[in-house]
Amino acid sequence: MSCCAPGAEMALDLDGVASVLPSSQEIRLASRSLGDDLRQTDLSVPTVHCAACIQAIETALAKLHRVEDARVNLSTKRVSVKWRGDEVPPFVAALGRLGYQAHLFDPEADESDKTLSELIRAVAVAGFAAGNIMLLSVSVWSGAEGATRDLFHWVSALIAIPALAFAGGIFFRSASNALRHGRMNMDVPIAVGVSLAYAMSLYETINHGDHAYFDASVSLLFFLLIGRTLDYVMRERARTAVKGLSRLAARGALVLRGDGARDYLPVGEIEPGMQLLIAAGERIPVDGKIIRGTSDLDCSLVSGESTPRNAVPDDTVQAGILNLTGPLTIVATAAARDSFLAEMVRLMEAAEGGRAQYRRIADRVSALYAPVVHLTAFVTFLGWMAATGDWHRAMTIAIAVLIITCPCALGLAVPIVQVVAARRLFENGIMVKDGSAMERLATIDRAVFDKTGTLTHGQARLVNAASIDPAMLAIAAGMAAHSRHPYSKAIAGLGGRHEFDAVSEHPGFGIEAKAAGSIWRLGRRGWAGWQAPTGSGGRDGDGGTVLAKDGVFVATFEFEDVLRADARAAIERLNDTQVSVEMLSGDTEASCRNVSGMLGIDDFVPSLLPSRKVERIDTMAKDGHRVLMVGDGLNDTPALSAAHVSMAPATAADIGRNAADFVFLRESLLAVPLALEVSRKAGSLIRQNIVIAIVYNAVAVPIAILGHVTPLIAAIAMSASSLLVIANALRLQGLGADPAARTAGPGKRSGAGQLAQPS
Repeated sequence: MSCCAPGAEMALDLDGVASVLPSSQEIRLASRSLGDDLRQTDLSVPTVHCAACIQAIETALAKLHRVEDARVNLSTKRVSVKWRGDEVPPFVAALGRLGYQAHLFDPEADESDKTLSELIRAVAVAGFAAGNIMLLSVSVWSGAEGATRDLFHWVSALIAIPALAFAGGIFFRSASNALRHGRMNMDVPIAVGVSLAYAMSLYETINHGDHAYFDASVSLLFFLLIGRTLDYVMRERARTAVKGLSRLAARGALVLRGDGARDYLPVGEIEPGMQLLIAAGERIPVDGKIIRGTSDLDCSLVSGESTPRNAVPDDTVQAGILNLTGPLTIVATAAARDSFLAEMVRLMEAAEGGRAQYRRIADRVSALYAPVVHLTAFVTFLGWMAATGDWHRAMTIAIAVLIITCPCALGLAVPIVQVVAARRLFENGIMVKDGSAMERLATIDRAVFDKTGTLTHGQARLVNAASIDPAMLAIAAGMAAHSRHPYSKAIAGLGGRHEFDAVSEHPGFGIEAKAAGSIWRLGRRGWAGWQAPTGSGGRDGDGGTVLAKDGVFVATFEFEDVLRADARAAIERLNDTQVSVEMLSGDTEASCRNVSGMLGIDDFVPSLLPSRKVERIDTMAKDGHRVLMVGDGLNDTPALSAAHVSMAPATAADIGRNAADFVFLRESLLAVPLALEVSRKAGSLIRQNIVIAIVYNAVAVPIAILGHVTPLIAAIAMSASSLLVIANALRLQGLGADPAARTAGPGKRSGAGQLAQPS
């Protein structure tokens, strides 16, 4: 009897284990409606791993009837399919025919990924085997002959077996799966080359031949696995950023039923129309509208501004906003999957998937290099067969061509420069996540900056503390210690403790304390000077932050943000390198205008939501610009992913740092033009190294084709070319000054005047 759900199908994975394909009903239920009869289905495809996979999947799915679009995200290993109609297209079966096992994506699933540990073990095995075989090969090259040479060859053959079986298995399984399903991928030529080299070496060993290529085949695996491991780690960081943003969502909420009962429901079960109770300190789980209560809300996820917003009944709120000071009752207006936070995650995934289409220099070169080398070796084999009729000699020379053109110099041309450049940047307090980021940064022509936390420090600072009576400052600090408000935190850190008979916080207005028969109020001017328990100053009549005793003002507090060190100098250096600068912010137009005036930024767009920032960057990209995004807030995360390349300060939110390609650790904003300078110089050196590798092959290949290459000559030639490439890359070490290393001053005042007061 079948155990499958009605309409489900069976499929075999790579290991031959039966798995159940989702039925049409399951796919429809898991799909998201985009309107206009358009639906989107997200599938998890764990075996996607290279550009060839992306091309094969997107091409095959695009040919299906009713499929409007298909996009592969290599980092998250997901395929998003947009389709129309009532009948589900057979995209799961189409993926199965290509050799990719697919299942419905579950955002709640957090399965431990074993791929990284497998890659690390494979690198270790291949490295151990390559090192030992190379030592034995040196003895052969040094003159070992007869039985001694044969012994070393047999030992090398035995060492290579587990390396090829375990480390090479990653490539062999992928190549075999591709060939079984009638397609090619990047692993097919690798598997063919390694297998031929080992087979010919084993034949030579059995027949007491002079030369064997066990060292070349295993060393090639070792270097390829290092590259694949580093690539996987970089892509995993993108997945981490998406997961981190998803975790900002509340896991559930307390639902108020019509009969007065209260039930805690997981966020996935909350439906529009339900009333939710949100306590102070909790995140709002879904988009909604406040029906009871007032509070201060941390809206940094939405607007990027750390200054809290006063919330009153009838205000709308978005998922992910943090409720700071008072309890709220809201009515849900959207389900979790349609909430603002879910849209943020989708924006990030779409942006990261688009960036994955970028083809690195090494990929572009190797795409041409591999077929040329294999074709050259094949033609060499045919030529020697025609000339001599000796298949053994023809095969030996053909493999020698493969070995001497082993892309050591070409393989080092890019990563060695990137390693030196990354070290140069690290010495200046800049961390870079992967080499492709430097390649992308070198090509930018426009830089986009967030305001709060990037061009400025993003933290309120009390600027008139010296003019306030120390006794009043101590009382205010004692009251402020009872609040989460950012202004309260700025005051609380400047004074000692003070004892009160009672302290209470009035969300949206301030803090009230009683001591020795007096009533103290710290907060909005319109409320602090009013004798009633709740102020009548209103939202727009706060007039600043004050301390009042029995309705009489005794101290006024002024706050401001501070420009990041060297911000103006950084903008000027970018302009000098023909990079135009623009500021995108969620703050008000007045605040943005003041900061842009101080920094000499002509273009700015205020009051932007995260999706609008992404739209603005996309518009620039469509106009032909390559954009650098520099931001720090949670709301900047989708924009950081959408930009051609991105950078964040170390003070940024964890998710922002994960999404960015560069992170600068010091206060100075000169890290941005310095990273650009180093990246451009690195790009120039990479191109020089590729030329060196090509010249080496132009000289070495004809010698190999003529049959004059032994393993010793090949080793010397490859070593010489590699040393040239490394020496050229080291020229990058002396580049640039160290402007970010100097101690940053106290910073300039923003010129924006007093920040918006608590509302």
